[in-house]
Amino acid sequence: MSLEQLEGEIIGCRRCPRLVAWRELVAREKRAAFAGETYWGRPIPGFGDPAARVLLLGLAPAAHGANRTGRVFTGDRSGDFLFAALHRTGFANQPTSVRADDGLALRDAWIMAAVRCAPPANKPSPIERDTCLPYAVRELDMLEHVRVIVCLGAFAWAAALRLLAARGVVTGPPRPRFGHGAELASEPELLGCFHPSQQNTFTGKLTPAMLDEVLLRARELASAA
Repeated sequence: MSLEQLEGEIIGCRRCPRLVAWRELVAREKRAAFAGETYWGRPIPGFGDPAARVLLLGLAPAAHGANRTGRVFTGDRSGDFLFAALHRTGFANQPTSVRADDGLALRDAWIMAAVRCAPPANKPSPIERDTCLPYAVRELDMLEHVRVIVCLGAFAWAAALRLLAARGVVTGPPRPRFGHGAELASEPELLGCFHPSQQNTFTGKLTPAMLDEVLLRARELASAA
């Protein structure tokens, strides 16, 4: 199976009734600011450079971001912050991403979410999380050059540990704890980063310099692996 075939399988997934109902409800009712747009309203596949050495792992699509645009982190404030940093550090050809066909291209980076559908209150259930995990396992298997996973938030860190366990990689006990800048020498290596949510970026918990530092560290680790 190719990445393109896996993408088609992900897009057609309807395994989690609560998530299917929510993503489609949001796509019908829409936010007033996007009332004239056609929402994607389906699961979100990963995207980027198939030869990437750095994988960025997020939580789940935003209801009016990726669930609207069809591309992870595209069209929301978290993505604005992330793509600007990816551009500054040489992983992206442009600093913004507003729609799936806007010309954005990633270099040496791939982005995917641990859960592929927008969840109510941005909180997938444990069952939904585990149902989606095999997609990440298969996607990572196809991304043969990935050496570092940048985990955007504690949920992504926990998901990455489950992803490694599913691939037979032993990481404990004790279980490594998430933190900004935390590193786990595994294969691939894990690197923690606060999520670029408005809650973190507006309060200064995560600054542009902090995110840049993590991305540059990811490149350093990938080059050394």
